[in-house]
Amino acid sequence: MLIKIKNSWDLNENDVTSEAHYLSRRKFIRAAGVLGAGSAANLMIPNLGVSQEELMPGTNMYGGSELRDEQNTLDIITGYNNFYEFGTNKDDPVANAHTLITEPWSVTVDGHCDNPGVYSVEDLVDHSKLEERIYRMRCVEAWSMVIPWAGVSLSEVLNKVKPNSKAKYVYFETLVDKKQMPGQAGNVIKWPYREGLRMDEAMHPLTIMAVGLYGRKLANQNGAPLRLVVPWKYGFKGVKSIVKISFVERKPNTSWMRLAPNEYGFYANVNPKVPHPRWSQAKERRIGDFGRRKTLMFNGYGEQVAYLYDGMNLRRNF
Repeated sequence: MLIKIKNSWDLNENDVTSEAHYLSRRKFIRAAGVLGAGSAANLMIPNLGVSQEELMPGTNMYGGSELRDEQNTLDIITGYNNFYEFGTNKDDPVANAHTLITEPWSVTVDGHCDNPGVYSVEDLVDHSKLEERIYRMRCVEAWSMVIPWAGVSLSEVLNKVKPNSKAKYVYFETLVDKKQMPGQAGNVIKWPYREGLRMDEAMHPLTIMAVGLYGRKLANQNGAPLRLVVPWKYGFKGVKSIVKISFVERKPNTSWMRLAPNEYGFYANVNPKVPHPRWSQAKERRIGDFGRRKTLMFNGYGEQVAYLYDGMNLRRNF
């Protein structure tokens, strides 16, 4: 039996506002029963009588109580994206991501760990432990969303491959395939897309490996079949369609750091006091709203994560 201890950021089921297309709790339970709570393979194969639009097994709701009435709709979340592998306009990913083949999918794990190798998604993510976590997501371009992710703590994934004491950082890579990802024909970024975290950031319980949202499998344009979600950081840290996880000793040089180091730092913590060189980060526009709101330090998760940066200059370490 899985016993879940309630955390300070948990929501009760009754606190969560239903999305127009969100399946009922009854169907949630039925889908879990059909699939089998322990059957990760069933979730990754679409030909077992349950479509990819069905809900995945999971039990707990996560997020601040102030988010209950702020979730963006499924249409907005899947239709307004940054995923340059499919184009640089916000509507390019939904138009072009149908070319991505996500089954089967493998992830190479290497570097300073005890269990390197090539893993399937179901090997890394225990689908019987999926949880729904409602997180604010903040883009460095000063727009934001509230998204109900389905995933597991990244720490559960990393503990399976057992990083050792030499692992100070974890480094992620996105798929490179110009046929499947037509945006990679351009040179806006040096491919593959790479991102990284300090090990303590990676092991923090708010950091998740997501495989779905709104109870459905991740849409291609949202990073299928698995992506990183770090809610107190700007969205570019959330590397999508992951094919490689490496454990390294030195701070990795990530994609946006290579492209524009004066604009994009390694930490990318949401900080309204540190402006982007070309615009302010003090306010944001929640997609779907007309007005703008104040940006929250650490995107509102300071109570949970501020201690990670004690003694650091967050202007210099942006």
